[in-house]
Amino acid sequence: MAPGKKAAFVGVLAVFALTWIQPMWPVEQGLHSSLTVIGLVALWWVDRRWTLGSGAFAAICGFIAIHCIAARWLYSNVPYDAWLRAVVHWSPNTAFGWKRNHFDRLIHLLYGVCFTPALTQLARHAWPALRIGQAFALAVMAVMCSSLVYEWFEWGIALLLSPEAAESYNGQQGDLWDAHADMLLATAGALLTWPLLKRNVLK
Repeated sequence: MAPGKKAAFVGVLAVFALTWIQPMWPVEQGLHSSLTVIGLVALWWVDRRWTLGSGAFAAICGFIAIHCIAARWLYSNVPYDAWLRAVVHWSPNTAFGWKRNHFDRLIHLLYGVCFTPALTQLARHAWPALRIGQAFALAVMAVMCSSLVYEWFEWGIALLLSPEAAESYNGQQGDLWDAHADMLLATAGALLTWPLLKRNVLK
């Protein structure tokens, strides 16, 4: 593994460990963190089998690190508004009139942004004859399909757990269109990477 990749991987492991210091909701955080462990193992395995570019690898590590932070506060309780008010004296909740916590929206957007470069590379590994545009189209479809499957997973969680536990995990915050918005943002995030991928910036 290249030095840059090692640094990114060690960095995300450090963030993971720090977010488990005195957890506020250990059971619910554990549910979220199970996906973190699966993601890190899968990233390590995929990179060993099909070498990813350093930028694509680091992007996924960055996403997982932010997911770890979100998991600590169960997404719906991430105090980003308080952080921004303390650091830059600006409140997005006040500026945009937000009534809900939107950190989960950011995560879904970043899912598309951070995974599409690696998925595009993997498509070209699997089918070398693909042009960059074709590989990108497959990557976007993979983001869309995986987002759909994740929303099914959240629905299953809602059926199996108590209403309170399901809300803590899913973080819908009363939004009936939460799943639709999440899938749309992941797709938008994937599409936003096209200018960089076309110019071969995200290697």
